Amino acid sequence: MSKNQKIQLSFLDEKGIELYIKREDEIHPFVSGNKFRKLKYNIQEANKTNKNTLLTFGGAFSNHIVATAVAGYLTDFKTIGVIRGEELGLDVSNTLSKNTTLKNSYEHNMQFEFVSRELYRNKLEDSFIHTLIEKYGDFYLIPEGGTNDLAIKGCEEILTVSDAKFDYICCAVGTGGTISGVINASSKHQKVIGFPALKGDFLFDDIKKHTSKSNWSLQTNYHFGGYAKYTDELIRFINDFNKDTGVLLDPIYTGKMMFGILDMIKKNQFKKGSKILAIHTGGIQGIEGFNQKLKKKNKEIIVY
Repeated sequence: MSKNQKIQLSFLDEKGIELYIKREDEIHPFVSGNKFRKLKYNIQEANKTNKNTLLTFGGAFSNHIVATAVAGYLTDFKTIGVIRGEELGLDVSNTLSKNTTLKNSYEHNMQFEFVSRELYRNKLEDSFIHTLIEKYGDFYLIPEGGTNDLAIKGCEEILTVSDAKFDYICCAVGTGGTISGVINASSKHQKVIGFPALKGDFLFDDIKKHTSKSNWSLQTNYHFGGYAKYTDELIRFINDFNKDTGVLLDPIYTGKMMFGILDMIKKNQFKKGSKILAIHTGGIQGIEGFNQKLKKKNKEIIVY
């Protein structure tokens, strides 16, 4: 069970708002937050079905990739990561020297299959999966981002009985799995607000597939241009928030969510007296790779 940390900022008192953040990021340095929740029951299922290998998909800086590698290592599973970008496999030593996500995955014995972006788009096709089975033998397949029914079951455990006191539950949204679990576990009086890290309205339909409740909405004004996009203002906000609260946010998901929550509070979009719980879904390991991009552009980096 992760703790709820109260966020102490002067304007919150002025607005009459109580804001807490659930520190799921403290579960584990690599298998943290929603990654731990998503993998928990999938690994149990892999054990039940007598699989000894986990195979999954992701980009070069994927939190899910490194979480699967480390979780597999800790539970005695072989792991295979199908990585988007065949050019990364041309000189693996060079790639690992520049990419801490893949380096950490490799150090936890993950085997890589680097594929072209075109081939990667076929990751759900039976023919592609069959090719992987022919090469690697039988494996337990975990989808990109880790979202499936078992992942959602795990994410339903993020909220506890004591969290019923909150009026709003806020969550960053990637594939929609985490928020689906949170919605399913929420109480009738609570409103769940998702902050997508991607552009587009397709997430509404994806989430509806996994929950029958209607006490949720998506706040689509804080994606900062789309997945992995950012502004100088966002990076500055992450650094200021860490300095003021001691909580480090990531630039892909939780930074955007928290920026959105505080902006909504400033704009009086939560009524006075509201109690808000924001879920910290981890993702901190990706900051180093993100900072490499910022340095190349002579931008302010994220301090951690």
